Amino acid sequence: MTIKRFLIATVVVLSVPSAFAQTNDLRSPGYFNSISDSKKKSVALFEEMTKVITSPRCMNCHPVDDNPRQGNDMHLHVPPMVRWNESDFGPPGLHCSSCHSIKDIKFSGTPGTIPGHDPWRLAPKTMGWIGLSHGEICAQLKDPKRNGGRTLEDIIVHHATDKLVGTAWHSTDKSRPNAPGNQEIFAALTKAWVETGAVCPD
Repeated sequence: MTIKRFLIATVVVLSVPSAFAQTNDLRSPGYFNSISDSKKKSVALFEEMTKVITSPRCMNCHPVDDNPRQGNDMHLHVPPMVRWNESDFGPPGLHCSSCHSIKDIKFSGTPGTIPGHDPWRLAPKTMGWIGLSHGEICAQLKDPKRNGGRTLEDIIVHHATDKLVGTAWHSTDKSRPNAPGNQEIFAALTKAWVETGAVCPD
């Protein structure tokens, strides 16, 4: 290959939008069928799930503190916002729904949107993920005392049907890429993880 052709090929590869990889790079459960050890397979399935769980679309609303994040760089919410006690809906007079409507709202005069869903809220503090390892997130996800009292079967249903979870893949804003894959693949991975013993990474 000539230098010229090499440079052209490099430019083409580097010009592929990162959002493309984010929205398509999630492997379905069948990809892991070659792993014969059920524990290793279960861990591999959960690690695939973390591509979604640790994406900004999910992490921004799963802080371990009281402050939601925004954007792909997960900066603190602007304007400043807090969960307010255990309500997770924001302070009196300025609930999350004050700005987050039932659907995405386009900014006026500038690019961008405010993502929407009814209700819009933070995940409970016991479900905070920012700063946790994959193993710690996994243990928390399985613990009914910290996951909202859910069984493993409840988690499958939650991942498959919850519409607020689904907003991770329904962004209408090109500057806010969706989580990898889609909700159906994420739910299928969750189901396969549970069926293989819901084993957590070390």
